[in-house]
Amino acid sequence: MQDILEAIMAAEESSDPDRELAGVAGLPVPESYRGVVVRAVEARMFDGMATRDKDPRKALHVQEVPTPELGPGEALVAVMASAINYNTVWTSIFEPVSTFKFLQRYGRVSELTRRHDLPYHVVGSDAAGVVLRTGPGVTRWAAGDEVVAHCLSVELEDAAGHDDTMLDPQQRIWGFETNFGGLAELAVVKANQLMPKPRHLTWEEAASPGLVNSTAYRQLVSHHGANMKQGDVVLIWGASGGLGGYATQMALNGGAIPVCVVSSPEKAELCRRMGAELVIDRAAEGFRFWKDEETQDPDEWKRLGERIRELTGGEDPDIVFEHPGRETFGASVYVARRGGTIVTCASTSGFQHQYDNRYLWMHLKRIVGSHFANYHEAWQANRLVALGKVHPTVSRTYALEQTGQAAYEVHRNAHQGKVGVRCLAPTDGLGVRDGELRARHEDAINRFRGH
Repeated sequence: MQDILEAIMAAEESSDPDRELAGVAGLPVPESYRGVVVRAVEARMFDGMATRDKDPRKALHVQEVPTPELGPGEALVAVMASAINYNTVWTSIFEPVSTFKFLQRYGRVSELTRRHDLPYHVVGSDAAGVVLRTGPGVTRWAAGDEVVAHCLSVELEDAAGHDDTMLDPQQRIWGFETNFGGLAELAVVKANQLMPKPRHLTWEEAASPGLVNSTAYRQLVSHHGANMKQGDVVLIWGASGGLGGYATQMALNGGAIPVCVVSSPEKAELCRRMGAELVIDRAAEGFRFWKDEETQDPDEWKRLGERIRELTGGEDPDIVFEHPGRETFGASVYVARRGGTIVTCASTSGFQHQYDNRYLWMHLKRIVGSHFANYHEAWQANRLVALGKVHPTVSRTYALEQTGQAAYEVHRNAHQGKVGVRCLAPTDGLGVRDGELRARHEDAINRFRGH
């Protein structure tokens, strides 16, 4: 592994980094590598505990694991950096189910997928790094290519997946519903998960947008989601967070009018630094959408609607960008305009949504479910990053050994934007190949740093 890292690091000082990186093709593949895992024997360790009390630091372990053989259409990537997504939090606290159930189900698909059904699960759904090897049938990528990986894994053997790959019956999220994920020194991906690494970004910056940026693109911009247009008023929950930070940028970039809902003055300031003008600090304004565990408070829905109209000059949201779920969903349905769209994913505060159907049916609103992104949407989202139209939201990074702490902070919402993890990269700041483009966007790239 050290030889691989040295070959990649040689590109840092080279006038021809591509030539240096091509040299990894001649290096042997290690028999094992370090990865962040959960263990099947610990899947019941949090039984009986409240979700908030479950501690990812106790379940996530860094251990040496065997390097799997590559199958047709796959690639082995030396991972320089990865990032924490909420699915890693779910994996680490074994909610809503143990991910070992996913691995068992995937292992029954074919002889090749049986490799994934193991007593350990290498987690992580983001990665930036360098291709080491490709399996039979791969022609688009070669050893030495600098890449990022999106997390859509599909078999593409069913007709249902060829109009929209998210509809494939064998669609899975890599590193969550499959093994050999990105929080590791090496990762195994389907080659069609790979995309060009934005050349003006560092490894940790390039690794951070993948899952959340693509998710926000489909949810907000794509015709499979809300199909946002210029002038739309878009209510964005958690607008400075890992997902909301990209939705805010896409709304601004696409000529919409974001109304950013956050929970602290610091988060409100981050939204303003992104260019948003309409911000609601729900904590400072005391919004409480539930009277108790069983009862919502419609008066608070109405108060939120009035506050939105104050900011927009009397307009209700055309689109509500929903991902908190249970805590906010009743309010989201209420405040959307007549004929408006509530587009939802994730449900990080709970999967059981309650809302008053009168405000949906009588006002002709739509609820649209959205999950990650198809191949085309992921590429389009990555292209926006590569062009400098959408920027990373990395606030801090951790070493691979500290992944448990990184996941703990996301679980407790004690973070801003995205939390990165250095896998092979020894320090932050490596991997920039286009300094000129970076210089033009340096302030935007770094606006979440230190928060």
